Amino acid sequence: MSPRSLFDPAGFLTQEDAQALTKRVLGMAKAEQTRVSITAGARGNTRYAVNQISSGGDNANVTISVRSTFGTRSASTTTNKLDDASLQAAVDMSERLAKLAPEDPESMPELGAQTYDSSPGWSAVTAGLDPAGRAAAVRAVTEPARAAKLAATGYIESDAQAHAIATNKGLFAYGRQTGAAMTTTVRAPDGSSSGWAGASHTDWSRIDPEALGARAIEKARASMNPVAIEPGRYTVVLEPTAVGNLVQLLAFALNARSADEGRSFFTKQGGGNKIGLKVVDERVTLVSDPLDPDAAALPFTPEGMPAKKTTWIENGVVRNLAYDRYWAQKQGKTATPLIGSLKLSGGTTSMEELIASTQRGILVTRFWYIRPVDPRTVLYTGLTRDGTFLIEDGKITKAVKNLRYNESPVFMLNNLDAMGPSVRVSASEDGSPGFAIVVPPIKAHDFNFTSLSDAV
Repeated sequence: MSPRSLFDPAGFLTQEDAQALTKRVLGMAKAEQTRVSITAGARGNTRYAVNQISSGGDNANVTISVRSTFGTRSASTTTNKLDDASLQAAVDMSERLAKLAPEDPESMPELGAQTYDSSPGWSAVTAGLDPAGRAAAVRAVTEPARAAKLAATGYIESDAQAHAIATNKGLFAYGRQTGAAMTTTVRAPDGSSSGWAGASHTDWSRIDPEALGARAIEKARASMNPVAIEPGRYTVVLEPTAVGNLVQLLAFALNARSADEGRSFFTKQGGGNKIGLKVVDERVTLVSDPLDPDAAALPFTPEGMPAKKTTWIENGVVRNLAYDRYWAQKQGKTATPLIGSLKLSGGTTSMEELIASTQRGILVTRFWYIRPVDPRTVLYTGLTRDGTFLIEDGKITKAVKNLRYNESPVFMLNNLDAMGPSVRVSASEDGSPGFAIVVPPIKAHDFNFTSLSDAV
């Protein structure tokens, strides 16, 4: 008998159950304002190394967070016990702590009733993925790797969650979402070469383990006997994952307050921010849309604000920055939340054409160990990894040793030469489904590589 999946959709907190549970908690509250947040989630994972499964597990949990407010004093408590006594204890603790908390000059009142869209972020296939299904995906990678006398290592994670928020002002929000990711690294037995492939999506059926394994095996073979090249500024062909590794960093820079206070790339010289100014190539449009099937997200924020489609950059021009409710009120703007997805417009040029049009450059599979350097220019440093190749006269001629870079996605998006079609990628360093990122492969010039790395 196969193990039962903890992702059984029937076991999830329904909207009716969530309403009943939040009503119970709100009925116990005595604070001037109360917000109840529920996360009911299940997670499964399988890790494999040297062509065999090494660990795995499934878990499920329901957590209740209670936020109590008196005037501008607030505090929160969290519990995963759903009996009346435990819920009452959580409410009482939250209220006692709130009375002791310092005044918050930026406190905003809880929201009343809102209207939300229905997000396409739920997949029954992902919610039903069980250990046997994950094991089958692992075999699709490890068996070809073993046959090729290579070692495959990797990670699969699937998540399914229901979220609910309610306030004593009449707000109630409910939504479900799923996410799945599979990554694999294939290496030569002596560790001298490495290839990587990965994918992430709301819908597990959109991920092809066999294709991921074949791609990683191909890169591992091609990465043998890498040569050192001189660091410097190169034309690069970045595969979509490498583009996602960098472009997602822009999401953390799209904060209106940081820009208005002079602490951001989006700060305008002389004061204010760069809304309305051209900052990157006119082919660049950057959008967050919780209703995009390829980059779906919850249709509300943790405080219950509706999440709508937002265009951050359009044809190279900044159209919006993220305003929280306090800063929007202070600046006389509309609150604009940052949503858990990002999509960069693409082009029609294929990867083969991007490579063929490059006289001399570097093909990058992905970046790794990415860390901030300068927030004023969105400058980061990191390393290439698991498949870095030299392009000469429009052809991949040899594998090269990995390189460290100091580069900004802003610089890269100003140095565009061409782009391919946008695709969903796995761009998180921990292998989880992470932020929903949809980006194209990109060819850009003057990408700054600063040193060599002997790491494979």
